[in-house]
Amino acid sequence: MFSSPHILRLNAVLSAGTLALVLTACGSAPTTTLDASGMVEALAKQGMPVTPTVTYDKASDPNKLLGRPNGYTSKASFADQRVDPAKVPTAKQGDVNLGGTVEVFATAEDAEARAASVKEAAKSGPTAGEYSYVKGPVVVRVSKELMPMDAQQYEGALGKIVE
Repeated sequence: MFSSPHILRLNAVLSAGTLALVLTACGSAPTTTLDASGMVEALAKQGMPVTPTVTYDKASDPNKLLGRPNGYTSKASFADQRVDPAKVPTAKQGDVNLGGTVEVFATAEDAEARAASVKEAAKSGPTAGEYSYVKGPVVVRVSKELMPMDAQQYEGALGKIVE
């Protein structure tokens, strides 16, 4: 049979495994059941001055990331009433510069990777100065036309929506 040291070792392993499961359950990553258009509606309910503009499908997605591996599962854009469209005359409906966009991913890791990718691309491209906020599997990208304190309101609203 088992000697006393083997039983002690087995008990220690089982205890450590149980503790790991309990800690994982208690410290689960933030998540949401909302898709991107639902997130835009939730932002409005949080008092953000947004108007939904475009809910993308695979054919209309400008980044061709919708439904692809590591891509978002849904994407929707919104206009922010504080952005003056006359200041961004080349922007088309759905452009981030007119307000923002919400991208929802399958995992928080995919959302973090997307935010990092957008930030890196912004160093030398047309998105320079754009704001990005990530919470769990959600990325909210906000127009560079907003003042920093106005853009930061999205971070607060996102924190109340994604738990």
